[in-house]
Amino acid sequence: MSTRLHIHVQSNPKAPEVFHMTRERYRAALRRHPDVARQVRITIATDKSGFYRAIRSTDVLVAWWFPKHELEKTAPNLKWIHVIGAGIDHLLPLDWLPRGVALVNNRGVHVPKAGEFVTMALLMLNSAVPALTTQQRESRWREIHTTTIAGKTLAVMGVGHIGGTAAKKAKGLGMHVLGVRRSGRPHRYVDEMFRPAELRRVLPRADFVLVTTPVTRETRGLLGARELNWIKQGAGFINLGRAEVVDYEALRLKLERGELSGAILDVFVTEPLPPSSALWSTPNLVITPHVATDDRDNYIPRTMDLVLENVRRYRAGRRLLNRVSPVREY
Repeated sequence: MSTRLHIHVQSNPKAPEVFHMTRERYRAALRRHPDVARQVRITIATDKSGFYRAIRSTDVLVAWWFPKHELEKTAPNLKWIHVIGAGIDHLLPLDWLPRGVALVNNRGVHVPKAGEFVTMALLMLNSAVPALTTQQRESRWREIHTTTIAGKTLAVMGVGHIGGTAAKKAKGLGMHVLGVRRSGRPHRYVDEMFRPAELRRVLPRADFVLVTTPVTRETRGLLGARELNWIKQGAGFINLGRAEVVDYEALRLKLERGELSGAILDVFVTEPLPPSSALWSTPNLVITPHVATDDRDNYIPRTMDLVLENVRRYRAGRRLLNRVSPVREY
């Protein structure tokens, strides 16, 4: 394997700066991985013409969006695709993926920032900040006294990288953690683990429900009106995963009726969230514009470190990190 691998980076200049994959950032990454720097050559493009100029000799494609249905013909050397996000729902179904080409995602890159955001969100909900914010908008003074968060219960829907970090942060706050994951495998920071079919046993016990699951054919609509009604009166709700997992209209109605103490939503079916959305005026709801887990200074450097680590693994004949299962869709 003496030939250098061609890594092509397809960057979107219209995306927020946090996602810009620039030549300067890649040069910095190569300096952090000098052993790999000698094994690769890198091209970067920001438009379709640049993509098509590079893709024929590309071994590793790093991108969020690309002309996926043509890769069988346009990218004969392609070995793997690195998607610069944890979710790959914009690429589903994966029937376009060429045979023998691996798909890799960005799992783990979000973890440090996500852990801080989850801690903040839990403490905000526990201190009734969404309700206090609603009162401020209404120029209304009503004292809401709360207690400490220690001893309360968090239910984590999707115990992957972000969900596992959330569980760790919750344990640090003295909380009891319930987890829901497809495999049902135990996790170091989860006190009790369940499978999705057991939500009826989980949701009524939770003081806070956190959604971190990706959207797949199995998780779409996982928390519908029925499941949301299993959540106990006065609980708090957070979604950092995907909006399609939750029935937002049913959630909105629960907030309107005062059945939940508050909610913090970072993801939406349509982004940007349209000004006409009823969510904007929903009481006791804090909206963040899909910024909870993306680190302004470190997102792309961590992404590039992951890409280059996988080059190191490929050269050594080892399994790539973060391979997506076409069957599980994550």
